[in-house]
Amino acid sequence: MTMRPTIRLATIAVSIAAAMAVGTSADAPHVYAIRGAKIVPVSGPAIASGTVVIRNGIIEAVGASVTPPAAAQVIDGTGLTVYPGLIDMGNATGVNLQVNRQQPATVRTTDEAERWKRDLIFTPAVRAADHLTEAPELSRLANTGVTSVLSTPPGVIVKGQSALVNVTAPFDEPAIGHVGDFRTGIQVVRTPVALHIEFPGGVGGDAYPVSLLGVISFLRQSFLDAQHQQLVALRAAKTAAVRPPYDPALDALQPALNGTLPVIFEVNTAREIMRSLDMAKEFKLTPVISSAAEADQVGGELKARNVRVIYNLNYPTRSRTLTPDADESLSTLEARAHAPKVPGALEKAGVTFAFSATGLREPRDFVRNAARAVRSGLSADAALRALTLDAAKIAGADARVGSIDKGKIANLVVTNGDLFEEATQIRHVFVDGRMLVLEEAPAAPRGGGRGRGGL
Repeated sequence: MTMRPTIRLATIAVSIAAAMAVGTSADAPHVYAIRGAKIVPVSGPAIASGTVVIRNGIIEAVGASVTPPAAAQVIDGTGLTVYPGLIDMGNATGVNLQVNRQQPATVRTTDEAERWKRDLIFTPAVRAADHLTEAPELSRLANTGVTSVLSTPPGVIVKGQSALVNVTAPFDEPAIGHVGDFRTGIQVVRTPVALHIEFPGGVGGDAYPVSLLGVISFLRQSFLDAQHQQLVALRAAKTAAVRPPYDPALDALQPALNGTLPVIFEVNTAREIMRSLDMAKEFKLTPVISSAAEADQVGGELKARNVRVIYNLNYPTRSRTLTPDADESLSTLEARAHAPKVPGALEKAGVTFAFSATGLREPRDFVRNAARAVRSGLSADAALRALTLDAAKIAGADARVGSIDKGKIANLVVTNGDLFEEATQIRHVFVDGRMLVLEEAPAAPRGGGRGRGGL
């Protein structure tokens, strides 16, 4: 799929003019109209030829008979197709939080080792939204049509809470009557989205847990401790004689226990998926299965329990360290061949799912691998929903993003053809109603400009 533009800033002259208009720019409209394009709203049937109007970051109107307002910058949509901005439901790019997994040499006693281990593997209070940075690597995702990502914390086991964020923020408006803004907060669409838990086979350090079964036992005990904390808090509200210990980690688990914060289990095998579902049932959690390499093997159970899935499009590939004539195991070859077929099986089972790009080396492979799933049995409509509206629903943000509807955030991708065709090119990208100016990336060196909001 030929989707290789890189983002550059809008023209310097326009930026200077906007900056000079200090007295009025805060109220100046950012109005666009894409006229005469095919519109694929996802939430309803496609419009063969219509107009989308954007004003101040919001979709103001969409339809076949919409007339562009006089103030709009009109984009000729003849031969073009407008899609909702794509959503990557698993990406740690832009989260500036380092996790040191090596036990410090200063740890000398068992108690110290266990406390260090707990601080490493039990961080439910960490919020990805609190550690966002305006990373060029994040903004460059717009080159591939991705306008929002589920920004995930980089922890271990109980990792923390994710946020749905736009890949870039608009230009700063002049600060009037206050001193700046929390800059990265402009990008946040919704936070928190979910608590993230993974099942690693083992974690470094001398203290418990050191195995998969130990990890599962640790997780169960953590939720039991959080339930006890909840009971103590209820008693403390009735009598001053009870004082619950302050533990921000246990407090951070309360929304998950109350069912108000979904829990995303980052697991792959069918056994791990069933263990996750059993734990969710035991503690009355709202589970979402992520990564999900073998989710098709338990599709009926996922459907029966109304569990949603975030399928990782980082398909297994042949190791680069292998020589051309090196053999691979039959199970390895089967897993590689089967990976693109899993989304089609989930669709057939009636499971709601979205896609993530976790671990992909090349961002453009996100859409390419979705297209491979379409060629392997997934319907194009289901693939598009997984990249847009169903992703937004799983993130609890479908009232804001995921489709082309009046009143939603204007995250849009304009192409010169079908999204899943190899030759299709991206012509325009809107993030938060600002148009990013795209140009062809040079063949070398790799990299590109930084995406920022335009007018």
